[in-house]
Amino acid sequence: MAAAVEIDSVHKSFPGHWGKGGVYAVKGVSLRIEEGGVYGLIGPNGSGKSTIMKMLVGLLRPDAGSCRVFGHPATASVNRREIGFLPENPYFYKFLTGAETVRFYGRLCGLRGAALRARADELLELTGLREAAERRLGGYSKGMLQRVGLAQALVQRPRLLVLDEPTAGVDPLGSRTIRDIIMQLRGQGTTIFLCSHLLEQVQEVCDRVGILYQGNLIAEGSVDELTRDSRRTEVTLANPSPELLEQLRAVAGDAWVGTAPARNSLESVFLRGIRAKLDEMKGR
Repeated sequence: MAAAVEIDSVHKSFPGHWGKGGVYAVKGVSLRIEEGGVYGLIGPNGSGKSTIMKMLVGLLRPDAGSCRVFGHPATASVNRREIGFLPENPYFYKFLTGAETVRFYGRLCGLRGAALRARADELLELTGLREAAERRLGGYSKGMLQRVGLAQALVQRPRLLVLDEPTAGVDPLGSRTIRDIIMQLRGQGTTIFLCSHLLEQVQEVCDRVGILYQGNLIAEGSVDELTRDSRRTEVTLANPSPELLEQLRAVAGDAWVGTAPARNSLESVFLRGIRAKLDEMKGR
């Protein structure tokens, strides 16, 4: 399969204050993303995730090594139509409405007239902002601003979508919406490169994951490869009787570790509660 992204042994450093005490942000990182794949880069704050993304979209040049997008250098002008980018802290004109914002970025990408209006309406529907389309961004929540940012990143139908902490500071409902959009785009064949420190979210949407620490890529692989524990085997039972559990304990002998009820994540409990309340309100 062809590569959408090829990052080969990139290094990047930044000078310290007054030219002293420079800091190496990225140290010889190499990775490859296949077309149509979803790659997640995880690591603590300051590990170099955003620096790698900025080099990939051409905002920074590596000190050494190379970044290529669909076979072209990351800084090539041809990539401007191929890449959609949502930075960690996007800035928008707060006096514009949501619809005006998406159309503004559409015009920057060369869209005009009916095609621009149709694309803006499509993206506002996709991101769940149609009802707020005519409200000014100054009244938007953090989650709504992130979804506007996602809409502007998609306006030119990019082949590669680069997302830097797309759910940072977003409430669980907004976070769920953004992840649903990512999964929908994956189904449509869009290549996605995202970074986050929210590990559960990355595990849900990504095909492959890289772990970055102090500028070094310390582990990489599929979600299954990275999370598999060869020392343990899970057995899931539906409503087992005490007698069945006792029989299993006897058969397992010293290999028996214990039992515990299956648990849902707090996010799933939160979202299930909201959906139940909405269904209740619709039924009144």
